Amino acid sequence: MSDSIITILCPRNIEEQLLDSLLVTPDVAVFTSATVAAHGVARERLSASEQVLGRAVMTQVQILCSEQAKDNLLSNLKNTFSRSGLRYWVTAVSEQGEFA
Repeated sequence: MSDSIITILCPRNIEEQLLDSLLVTPDVAVFTSATVAAHGVARERLSASEQVLGRAVMTQVQILCSEQAKDNLLSNLKNTFSRSGLRYWVTAVSEQGEFA
């Protein structure tokens, strides 16, 4: 089975809820999070200052997972975070490992 990276753009107001959810998900072994400037976000989701700047401050989460874990995780996230403004995309991983 191949591995994937799920990248999620998360509005700041639900960041802790998403991270807490990932921390207790058995299929999630490794993930990262970082503050990013997101462009192209629906205008109605932006604050007044974000509309002026043309970008939204969001948290980007990247999750390394197997193909099977990816399907389960996406299904769970869709159920838990429906209509929350989370955006995601999946990228195939050609190689991964740990320098030991």
